[in-house]
Amino acid sequence: MIEKFVLSLLAEHGLAGKTAEAYAADMRDFFSRMDFAPDDEFSRDDIIEYLCSLREAGMEAATVARRLVALKVFCRWRVEEGISEKDPSAGCSSPKLWRYLPDMLTPDEVTRLLEVFPNSGKEPLVLRNRAIFELLYASGLRVSEAAALKLSNVDFDEEMVRVTGKGNKTRIVPVGRTALRILRRYIELARGILAEKSPETPNLFLSRTGKPLDRERIWMLVKEACLKAGIDKNIYPHLLRHSFATHLLENGADLRIIQEMLGHSDLATTEIYTHVDRNRLMAVHKKFHPRG
Repeated sequence: MIEKFVLSLLAEHGLAGKTAEAYAADMRDFFSRMDFAPDDEFSRDDIIEYLCSLREAGMEAATVARRLVALKVFCRWRVEEGISEKDPSAGCSSPKLWRYLPDMLTPDEVTRLLEVFPNSGKEPLVLRNRAIFELLYASGLRVSEAAALKLSNVDFDEEMVRVTGKGNKTRIVPVGRTALRILRRYIELARGILAEKSPETPNLFLSRTGKPLDRERIWMLVKEACLKAGIDKNIYPHLLRHSFATHLLENGADLRIIQEMLGHSDLATTEIYTHVDRNRLMAVHKKFHPRG
């Protein structure tokens, strides 16, 4: 399909060979990073996640903007060819799209989301799901990082997890005592049951068949839980990660500490959360100042 895309750019749109190949290379990178096939359907949120991941990896904004252009051209081509009915890149007009921050969860919404999976029962999948959500919100892990986490990466004595993030960079992230208590309950009461069919699996979070839980399933669990909790917001993979960072900043955490916990190589990527906090401050000023 990418070869057909390149031929179309050359034959019908008159692009130079190097430009067409550059677009093709950008699309191969997109499909590789997002683990999609060229004929898979993907959404605007997938595009946003991809661009955010490029920034987190330290890519320059101008290069990210070029990747967005390639995505827009490819999406329009798929619609023209009848491969897709909708263009997921429609409306993505800003070359600074990587700064776009989707909806956050409020602390109350986080509580409602967590309580979809009660911590009082002994059903293995319920305990597992509650542990995943608690960890994602307590430590701001990427969904892919949580999926790859090994049982040996959790240190209950030091109250932290050792995470391998993008670029195989390892970082130490603290975990709150509430999340640790629920993680311990999951490990003691549920993980052994899930691991019966595959006892050698080192991953912390397992499927009902004992295999490592993948990022796509964790994302679907978040989406399903939000529906059950009555949360009517845009649901995307980094929902709890962004909420974690925003709530820390709102409560006075230092931006560089948040950068370290999130595993951002560039402080400019973390500074996106200052825009959220600034909006909150302006709203408070407008509401409470006599001449707001």
